[in-house]
Amino acid sequence: MTVEMHAGLASEGGSKLKMLISYVDNLPTGDEEGVYYALDLGGTNFRVLRVQLAGKSGIEFQEFAEVSIPPQLMVGTSEALFDYIAAELAKFVADESEKFRLPAGRQRELGFTFSFPVLQLSIDSGTLIRWTKGFSIGEMVGKDVVAELTKAMERQGVDLRVSALVNDTVGTLAGGRYDNKDVFIAVILGTGSNAAYVERAQAIPKWHGPHPKSGEMVINMEWGNFRSSHLPLTEYDNTLDAESLNPGEQIFEKMISGMYLGELVRRVLCRMADEAALFGDTVPPKLKTQFILRTPEMSAMHHDTSSDLKLVGNILQDVLEIPNTTLSTRKIVVEVCNVIATRGARLAAAGILGILKKTGRDTIKDSEVPKTVIAMDGGLYEHYKEYRHCVKNTLNELVGDELAKHIKLIHSEDGSGIGAALLAASHSQYI
Repeated sequence: MTVEMHAGLASEGGSKLKMLISYVDNLPTGDEEGVYYALDLGGTNFRVLRVQLAGKSGIEFQEFAEVSIPPQLMVGTSEALFDYIAAELAKFVADESEKFRLPAGRQRELGFTFSFPVLQLSIDSGTLIRWTKGFSIGEMVGKDVVAELTKAMERQGVDLRVSALVNDTVGTLAGGRYDNKDVFIAVILGTGSNAAYVERAQAIPKWHGPHPKSGEMVINMEWGNFRSSHLPLTEYDNTLDAESLNPGEQIFEKMISGMYLGELVRRVLCRMADEAALFGDTVPPKLKTQFILRTPEMSAMHHDTSSDLKLVGNILQDVLEIPNTTLSTRKIVVEVCNVIATRGARLAAAGILGILKKTGRDTIKDSEVPKTVIAMDGGLYEHYKEYRHCVKNTLNELVGDELAKHIKLIHSEDGSGIGAALLAASHSQYI
């Protein structure tokens, strides 16, 4: 991981790791004050938020609205999509109560979390590389997403300036730093997976602009696309990848994230049913259906503590239509869940160690130990307890007892929303 990080920072296209420059060189300090907005567009829903920052007292008020995007707008025109979003923003701003009113002459500022691949051009501009998650608006590709949103807000009569365009992982890092000055890394383990961290500006050879005053730059690794001959790929990984929508891409993500863990369990059980008659003489037809076993069901089976593994039996019956399983069969199913979750969590921890190594935070120098806090988010990390514990235990094992005392994982909720508002504040035109 560390070698690929160096290669990705050296030149564009130098590595499977994109190591994208985020243009975030000022993370929140905790001194920010005032009212800021955020727009979080990451899938079939979007959220608009309003936060009142009160300096050292933290977040005084926050409120948000969540809106689902009609399916036809996901494949229509960019103007229709952004007009719909801007109209919702207009409603939200119109509902602003007296306590959120800005001083005369001051423009409202917005942090825009856009969780699609973007080529960032500055802190407040970036062009769409490609759509994912069911969106397909061809005319938008290559266009500046901030310019499109700004034009739509003007058409809808909304006076908001986009002061920061951010990726959700960078938002999580900002939200974590606001709460804790020792946060240097953010990792998302959810449906997908990604990481961002604070890098020294002079350690980024491909950066040709003026060095930021802070001397630092947040890097969005896009680590889901990491691949290496050292990854323990099995035939199950290889066939899952070959049959996926994006073969050859996101190999690391396909081994560790919530979108794929349940599917890997299904593939292993299918092979065991075929070659070892795990569920009787024939392979249950439902077991042959791709993605029928989701990670939440896998997690529920893995966490079943009943003596007869009743929950495992129920899930096999309800999801896969496999009735009357024996206790020994259920135990095998739990063990398969355990092996795949453990492998994913240990690989995620190894990825975190790669970042610690790259930034020199994996060693004790002159008896000085840097304190490192890692902001974690994502449904997989939040809800899959065995996976979460395994990430933490593996990282402790990798760094050793002495260093483990100085490295902490914290759950940083809603970084993509609050984090974007905080970055709008730290990159405000008024400071």
